Amino acid sequence: MTIVLLEALTFGLGRLAGAAAEAGRKLVLFTGNREIYRYELGILSPGRVEVVDIDTTDIEACETALRAIPDLAGIINSTDTWALPGAELTARLGLPGPDATAVRVLRDKGAVRDLLYEHGLTRGRPVPVAVAEELGFPLVVKDSSGTSSRGVWLVRDAAELDRARQEAKDTPLKGRLIAEPYFAGPLYSAETVTWQGRTRLLGVLSRQLSPEPVRREEAAAFPVAFPEAELAGLDEWIGQVLKAAGHDQGFAHTEFVLTAEGAEVVEINIRIGGAMLGEALCRSLGTNVYSAMISMALGEEPALLTQEIGGGPGIGFVLAYPAREGVLKGWSGLDRLPGLPGAPGWYPTASPGDQIRHLADQRSCTGIVLAEGPTAELALHRALAAAGGITPEIDS
Repeated sequence: MTIVLLEALTFGLGRLAGAAAEAGRKLVLFTGNREIYRYELGILSPGRVEVVDIDTTDIEACETALRAIPDLAGIINSTDTWALPGAELTARLGLPGPDATAVRVLRDKGAVRDLLYEHGLTRGRPVPVAVAEELGFPLVVKDSSGTSSRGVWLVRDAAELDRARQEAKDTPLKGRLIAEPYFAGPLYSAETVTWQGRTRLLGVLSRQLSPEPVRREEAAAFPVAFPEAELAGLDEWIGQVLKAAGHDQGFAHTEFVLTAEGAEVVEINIRIGGAMLGEALCRSLGTNVYSAMISMALGEEPALLTQEIGGGPGIGFVLAYPAREGVLKGWSGLDRLPGLPGAPGWYPTASPGDQIRHLADQRSCTGIVLAEGPTAELALHRALAAAGGITPEIDS
C-alpha cells in the first residue's frame, strides 16, 4: 500500500522512508521543486522514495494524481504551507486525517491567539496592524499564516512601526497582517504528538536568537533539562493550549516564551519541528519518531503516544549564515569537523551557485552543524565550537 507525502520539510525524508519501509508501505513524494530535497535524495538508495513532479499548489491536479494511485492508503502533510491543502485532500478522498476546519483555524495565528485568550491562556489579543499602537511598545507585526520567520517585524517604537507597515506592503503574505504583544524572555518550543485529543510532551527545545530587532534563529538544543516540577507544569500547560486551539491529531511544534509572569505562546505549528529537530528527536528519544506519521496517516494510534522513550544523547545544532548577500561559492572549515568532540555533522541547506538573500530570516541559512553530548547544554557547546570554524564564502 502507498502513502503519499505532500511536500516535506528540508530534512527528515530519510527517516520517513525508513519508517515507511518498516511498516511495509511504499512512500511517494509529491513535490513542485525536488531541489528542496537534493541533500536527502542524494544520500538515499534508489527506490526508497518515489518522486512525482507535480504542482502541489494545484489541489485539483493533486487530487487527480492521488486518485490514480490504486493502493493509496494515506497522505502525510508535514509542512505549514501544505497543512490545509493536505487536510482538504484527505477529506475529498475519504482518507484518515485532521479535520480541515480545525486546520484552517490552526493556520491562522490571530485566530489561535483569540482562542487562547478566551480560555485564559494568554494575556494579549491580536489587533489589526492599523491600530497596532493600542498594544503599546514593543509589539510584533506578523503575517497571520507566515512561516520560517518571514513577514515578521519586532517593533519597538512608532518609527519602527511605520517602517514595518511600509515593508509589509512589498512583502507577499500567506494570510493577513496582524499585531500582537511582544513577550520578553527566553524562547523555547514544546515538541508534542497528539492522537484523538490525547497529547504527549516529547520534550522541550531551546532556541537561541540573534539580537534585536532581527531575531533570526541561530541555534537550538534538545532536550532542555527543566526541574521535574516545572516540566510537569509545562506538560499540563501545553495540553491545555493545544486543546483550546483545536489541535486533535498529529505533531505540534509550539513556540513559547518563559516570561517573568509565566509561559506565553508565540505560535503553534501543527507539524514536527523544522531544521534538524526531527533528527534530534530520533536520536535523543531513541526511536524513529517519523513512524508516528505513518501510523497517523493510516488512521492508527501512534506507538509514540505511549511507548518508553529516552536514553539517547543531548543534541545541539547551529545554523550557518553568510555575512552578506551574494552567490554562494562554498564553505571553508568543513574539513575541520572530523575529530571534533560531539561527532559534529554538516547538513547543507544551499549549494554552491545559489543566490543568497534575505539575511534577516532563515532563508539565508546555508547549512546546519549538529553535534551530540551527554546533555543538551554540552551538545550545544560542541555544536557552537564546530560551527565557529565554518564560513560560508560569498561572491558579490
